[in-house]
Formats: sequence, structure tokens, C-alpha cells
Amino acid sequence: MNFLRGVMGGQSAGPQHTEAETIQKLCDRVASSTLLDDRRNAVRALKSLSKKYRLEVGIQAMEHLIHVLQTDRSDSEIIGYALDTLYNIISNDEEEEVEENSTRQSEDLGSQFTEIFIKQQENVTLLLSLLEEFDFHVRWPGVKLLTSLLKQLGPQVQQIILVSPMGVSRLMDLLADSREVIRNDGVLLLQALTRSNGAIQKIVAFENAFERLLDIISEEGNSDGGIVVEDCLILLQNLLKNNNSNQNFFKEGSYIQRMKPWFEVGDENSGWSAQKVTNLHLMLQLVRVLVSPTNPPGATSSCQKAMFQCGLLQQLCTILMATGVPADILTETINTVSEVIRGYQVNQDYFASVNAPSNPPRPAIVVLLMSMVNERQPFVLRCAVLYCFQCFLYKNQKGQGEIVSTLLPSTIDATGNSVSAGQLLCGGLFSTDSLSNWCAAVALAHALQENATQKEQLLRVQLATSIGNPPVSLLQQCTNILSQGDKIDRRGSKIQTRVGLLMLLCTWLSNCPIAVTHFLHNSANVPFLTGQIAENLGEEEQLVQGLCALLLGISIYFNDNSLESYKKEKLKQLIEKRIGKENFIEKLGFISKHELYSRASQKPQPNFPSPEYMIFDHEFTKLVKELEGVITKAIYKSSEEDKKEEEVKKTLEQHDNIVTHYKNMIREQDLQLEELKQQVSTLKCQNEQLQTAVTQQVSQIQQHKDQYNLLKIQLGKDNQHQGSYSEGAQMNGVQPEEIGRLREEIEELKNNQELLQSKLTEKDSVIENLKSSQTSGTNEQSSAIVSARDSEQVAELKQELATLKSQLNSQSVEITKLQTEKQELLEKTEVFAKSVEVQGETETVIATKTTDVEGRLSALLQETKELKNEIKALSEERTAIKEQLDSSNSTIAILQTEKDKLELEITDSKKEQDDLLVLLADQDQKILSLKNKLKDLGHPVEEEDELESGDQEDEDDESEDPGKDLDHI
Repeated sequence: MNFLRGVMGGQSAGPQHTEAETIQKLCDRVASSTLLDDRRNAVRALKSLSKKYRLEVGIQAMEHLIHVLQTDRSDSEIIGYALDTLYNIISNDEEEEVEENSTRQSEDLGSQFTEIFIKQQENVTLLLSLLEEFDFHVRWPGVKLLTSLLKQLGPQVQQIILVSPMGVSRLMDLLADSREVIRNDGVLLLQALTRSNGAIQKIVAFENAFERLLDIISEEGNSDGGIVVEDCLILLQNLLKNNNSNQNFFKEGSYIQRMKPWFEVGDENSGWSAQKVTNLHLMLQLVRVLVSPTNPPGATSSCQKAMFQCGLLQQLCTILMATGVPADILTETINTVSEVIRGYQVNQDYFASVNAPSNPPRPAIVVLLMSMVNERQPFVLRCAVLYCFQCFLYKNQKGQGEIVSTLLPSTIDATGNSVSAGQLLCGGLFSTDSLSNWCAAVALAHALQENATQKEQLLRVQLATSIGNPPVSLLQQCTNILSQGDKIDRRGSKIQTRVGLLMLLCTWLSNCPIAVTHFLHNSANVPFLTGQIAENLGEEEQLVQGLCALLLGISIYFNDNSLESYKKEKLKQLIEKRIGKENFIEKLGFISKHELYSRASQKPQPNFPSPEYMIFDHEFTKLVKELEGVITKAIYKSSEEDKKEEEVKKTLEQHDNIVTHYKNMIREQDLQLEELKQQVSTLKCQNEQLQTAVTQQVSQIQQHKDQYNLLKIQLGKDNQHQGSYSEGAQMNGVQPEEIGRLREEIEELKNNQELLQSKLTEKDSVIENLKSSQTSGTNEQSSAIVSARDSEQVAELKQELATLKSQLNSQSVEITKLQTEKQELLEKTEVFAKSVEVQGETETVIATKTTDVEGRLSALLQETKELKNEIKALSEERTAIKEQLDSSNSTIAILQTEKDKLELEITDSKKEQDDLLVLLADQDQKILSLKNKLKDLGHPVEEEDELESGDQEDEDDESEDPGKDLDHI
């Protein structure tokens, strides 16, 4: 407010006193009038004065206008006037200025009034709530006012909206408004809202902003649309630029595919309006936002993949090769294609296959390189082509090999009908245009970047300088041109050619000892470098001195000591004698201290305001940063340290060889493991198949067993009359092996019986002899005296006789047992013989019955199949009936609800009828009382009235009948 008072005091030629009084009176009317019309007219008058007398109206009326917004929301007209007035106060879009000295002050008025307005956050919340009104006279000025607030004090207003409940969602509804004016101004509002605020950008994106904006762009005609398309594209850039979350959401939502129709411009020679050029330029920038080198590598590669798969890259290449495309669109398209293919092998391979529509067709790379080395082409276009070539070769060893191969003797076209990329680069490298020299040198350096194989291959390149002279190598020719310096008259910068060649040589020699050896083999190179470094030249030449020091340092650091005269130690001694180590390191530091070095190190794209600034390449700055420290250490190292380092390098090489050997072994083992895994998987499959087959066979065997058991049971029932056979079969199993075994046992028993019989016969003979001897001995005793020896023999014989009798008794018992066993065995043998005979007869019976059972089984299977079909049909009928039942149940439920509603209506109508009957009865009583009064007063009453009253009573009686009918219902 103090500032505003100061401005008021400084306005010498401000509004007249009468105008100030008028504004004051109008503010009083707004504040004190009770009639809405008076307040509305006062606000309308303030609106008309707010443009010319912005300061006065702002100071005096702002508070009253905010109060109107709070209290008079029901009247859209006064709200619209108040919003328009506030917009005129806050906005800086003044058509007229009163005085020149007040111009700067009035530019600050907007921010000051904005600060007053948003000091109370409720004012912004109130404005957001007003935007929900659909009335055009409220919504449109509200959108303009909020946009103006965001333009004046964007971060503060953004923070208020961010913490406001549903603040961003309310603003997103503006994009869906059917009125184009509000929709278009809503896009401008969202532009201001999303500027440099990642949180709001995410909310807007997740509120389906991408879908709505792409729909608007499509409805407006894509690149052929008007300024609305431009505004939508700017808003999309705000949402996507430097916002990885939104970029991922954009890709995952398949919105990249919807960008392809933007670039379907065709081969047109006309129809490129200024608006179309602007739109297409913004569309190309939007593609670049998604594949920018500053994005995370994973996100960039996924977007590049999506752009190739949906055909967006192919569409861009079509524009690239089309005719009639404006120069700035062509330049931006080249830059866009560059970043779409950068570091992604699939896209790089596709770009290598693109041909220009010429006769004969030429590769697009060749056509672009022709533009790069052509000094008549615009500078920005040449920079774009160089960037495209760099992106094509970035992390693309295949492409690097293809470019270098076009320079090798075996691949050069002998007929000379077609120009290769390598020939164009050599032509640009040795032309008289310094910018062409620099571009060709940098392009060739990118073909060697981090590729030792191609560095060695490029050493084979031979150039024919003039007729009659022997060819020289490309490396030698580069050093020859470098040593000539300013002797050759060139167009452009004096040092640009030398800087380009030095960058090429430094890139070529780094990490390539063979190239270092080739470089040092030319005895003139080292004296030239030391001479350049040792001289005290002007500031312009200091950069060349620094690059010469870098090249000499690379020759020392990557030297393999294969040349006796230029070993590491000798080169260090040479530097110490002719230059001095400190002086050498100081000159080396000139590179990174150059003002253009830091600019080139920021972004990969060569973006320079003019050719004079085109000194450093982005990838070369990385190389300088990597080598500056190691070269400094290498210069100060002693010979002993070098020897130790060499030994360490050798051990490391040996270690690397061992590691490589083991890696190869592991790789072979991995291959073997893979083969074994495949074999195991195949064997597993075979095992599973065999398991299933075994399971099937087991089930079949089980089925056969079950059938056999059934047949056995049936046969057992049929042969119940053969009791002895069946019992014997059930007891003994009736097996031929058992019969043979039993026969052998019978034979053994017979043999034993015969032995026992023979022994028994012998014993009987002995007993008979003894008896006979006993009788003869008795007769002799009576006649003579027996000797003692005979008596002893008699005693012995008696004892032996007793033992023989006991043995005879036991043997007789055994004989009886054996005879009973023999009898039993004979009976068993007869039974087995009968069973064998019966078995032969039953086999035929079993066969016949088996066929019968099989027939019965097939019939049963057929019946089972038919029953399954019937069950299936019945289940289908059941489901159909169930569905009908469900539908009927739902219909019953609906009917029940309708019935309930009707019953409620009937009860309501009953109540209404009862009320009406009561009212009619009251009226009849009143009419009768009035008639009686009239009669008492002597006023004649007509009979019609009585009849009407009678009729009314009848009608009342009849009116009760519908109620009864309803009750009946």
C-alpha cells in the first residue's frame, strides 16, 4: 500500500479530482446500497473506469469487489462485472499509457495488486469455486483473472492452488467445456499453472490431461491446426520436459503412437503456412523431449523403441528425404531423428538402410554428409547433419566399421560412379573451407570413438595426393596439413582446421599403441609438436599449443617403447630440455580453461551461434577430462616408476589372459550345461510320456483283473454242483507244479516203506533164529551143566531180545502211520487227477463265457454312454430351467415392488379421500347452517339449492363406494 500511495503521489497528471470523487462515490454505493441493481450499476461503472484509471480503482475498489464476489454469488451479472474489473486492475495488458514516466510504475502495478489479492488465500479459493459456475459471464472472466494472477506471481499462486482441495481438478474441467473460448483460455491457464512446478505437472497429467490435449489437437487438424494446437503443444511440453514420471506415464499410456499422424505432411511444395511451421516445430521439439540425452538411459531407450515400433521414426525419415520442406523444419527434423536413433542399435540400423528418393537411390547418410561438407548450405543445417552423424555412430561399432570400411582400398568403388561416406569425409577434411575441415575431422573422430579395431583399420587408408607421387597414409596427410599451419589460404577461422585435425589425432592415438608407433615413426612430428608448445604465441594460438601438448602426452602415455629413438623416457627428457615440465603442464591446461570448452561439455548437440564458436566437440571434452590427469602423472614419473608400471601392466595382461581363458572355459561349460539341460528336459518329457503310458497300461491290467475275477466268480457259481472239484480247487489251487511235487513225495514215501519192510523182514529172521536157539538151549540144560560163558551169552541175548521187541513195536506203529499217510496220499492223487481232467473241460467253458461277458460289457458300456448323454441333456435342461426360474424370480421381485408401490398409492388415495369426505361434510354443515340463517332472516331459498345439496349428499354417499372398491382391491 505504501508503494501505491507513492505512485499516487507521483502522478502529477493523474485523474482529475472529479474522477477520483466519482470512483469514491461508486465504491460507497457498492458498499452501502441495499438494492442489487444499484450495486450492479456501480460495479459496471467501476469496470468502465478501471482501464483508464487503473490505480485509483485498484486502491479504492478492490476490497469492495472481493466482498461482492463473496456475497452476491447468486447474480451472475454483477459477479462478471467484478471479475472483469479485477482483471483490468491486475493485468498489465494496457492499451494506452497516460504518461511516459509512469510506464515502469504501471508495469509493477499488476504484481502489487496481485500480491494484495493473494495475501488472503481465501480469495484464490473463492475464485476457484467461481470457476465451477457454468455461466459464461462468470467462468470466462474468472479464467482470465486467474491466468493473470499466475503470470504476475506464478510460484505463490501455484502453491495456493496446490494446497486447495480439488483446486487442480476444477481447472482441468475447463478443457471439457463445450465453448471453445473458455476451453482455449483454459489451455492458457494450465500453461501458466504448470510452468516450473513438478507437483502440479504430475497432478495435471494424472487428471487425464494427455488424452484431452491430444483429442483437441486431433480435432483442430494436427499440424494444419491454428494457434490452439500451438497452445496445446506448449502445455504438453510443460508437462513432459524434465519430468521423468510424466514421460513414463505418457509412454505407458500409448500416447507416443498417437503422435504419428502429426507428421503425415507428405511431399508438398505448398501449403506450409507460418502457423503450420510453428506447430510442426513444436511437435518435433516434443518428440525430442521424450528422447533427450539428458533423460535416464532406460526411459530414453524405451521411448526410442516405441517410436520405431509405431512407425514414428519412419515418418520422420520420410520428412527428412521429402522435397519442399522449409529449411528450419528440415533442420529440426534432422535433430529429432538424431536423438531418436542415438545409442539405440535397432533405430541406427534402420537409419542406415534409409535411401533418398533419387535416381539411382543413395543412402540418406551420404546425402546428409554431402550437405555437411557443402559450404553453401546454412550453418545450422550443417550442424544438424553433424549431430545426426554423431548420434548414428554413438555406441554403434557396427556403423563405425561400415563408415571406416568405405575408406579401405578393397571397398572403394573403382568405377567412381557412387560417392561413399568415407570419400565425402576425406574430401571435407582436405577442402579449403575451415568449417568443412572441422566437421569432417570431428565426424571421422566419432567413427573411431572407443573402437580400437577401427583405429587400427584406419591406419591402412592410403591417399593419392598428386599424379606421379606415391600414396601417403591418412595419418601422414593429417600431420602434413597440420604442420603447414596458416600457409594454406582457407576460408573461415584461422585455427579451426588445426583444432579439428588435432582433435582427430588425439582421438585416434588414445588407447591405440600401434597408432602411436605409426605417428612417431614420422621423424618430423615430434619436433613439430615440441616447437609449437615451446613458442610464446598469442591467445588465439594458446589453444593449438594446448592440443599439441595433449597429443604429445598421448604419445608418451600410450607408447609401447617399440621405437628405440622415441621411448617414453627419451620423450620425457626431450620435454624437460626443450619445454620444461611445468611449462608443458601449463600449456596442457589451456584446453580446459578455454571459455568454449565448458559450453561444449554441457550438451552433445553442436549448437553454436556462428561458425567461429565451433571449436570443441562434446565427446572430445570427455576425452580431455579423462587424459589430462593421467598425462600429468606420466610426465612426472621416473624411469623406475615406468618400469614398475610396465611390470604391473604385464602382470595385469597375464591376469587378463588367465581371466579370459577361464571365461572361455566357463562359456564352454555354460554351453555344455545348456546342452545337458536340454537333454534333461527332453528326457523328462520322454519320462512323462512313458509314465502316462505305464499308468494307462496299469489301468488296463486292473480292468482285465477285475474282468477275470468277475468271470471266476461267475464260473464258481455255475460249477457249484462239482463240490469236490471246487473245494479242492479252492483249497489247493489245482496247479500242475503242485501235482508234480506231490507225486514226487508219494514216490519217496513208497521207497521209505519198502526200506522199512526189508528191515522188518531182517528183524523177523533174527527173532526166529533166537527162538530156535533158545529152545535148543533149554533141552541141553536139562541134560548137562551149562558153562559160565553160555550163561552170559544167554543173558545178553535176552537183553537184545527185549530191545528188539521194543523196536519192533515202535516200527509197527510207524508202519501203521505210513500206511494211513499212503492211503491219504493215494486219495489226494486221485482227486488231483480228476481235477486235471476237469480243468481241460472248463477251459472251453471259460472261453465261451468270456465272450459272453465281453458282449455284456460292450452292451453295458453302450448303455453307460447313452445314460451319460441323457444326463448331459438333462443338465442342460436344468440350467435352462434354472435361468428361466431366475428370470421369473426377478420378474416376481419387480412385480412385488410394483405391487408395494400400488398399495402405498392406494393407502395414500384412501387418506386423501377420507380428508375430502371430511371437508365435504364440513362444507355441507356450513351450507345448511347458512340456509337456515337465510330462512330465519326471511330470505327465500330456492329448491334447486336444496336439490343440489341433496345431490351433493348422494354424490358423497357414492364417493364412498370407490373407497370400498379400493379396499376390496
